[in-house]
Amino acid sequence: MQRIVNFFKDVGREMQKVSWPKRKELTSYTITVIATVVFFTVFFAVVDLGISELIRLIP
Repeated sequence: MQRIVNFFKDVGREMQKVSWPKRKELTSYTITVIATVVFFTVFFAVVDLGISELIRLIP
């Protein structure tokens, strides 16, 4: 039981050492991730449509 208690104490100490991002950084990172996901979604959708059209042209 003592090992579990020590583990959670250590986790608490390590969490205090973590450098959490500021609100401005977090907003910037979130926008970057969302923009990247949207870009790749549109990119692969266009590629998929293009390949589908090429396959339909083959008799």
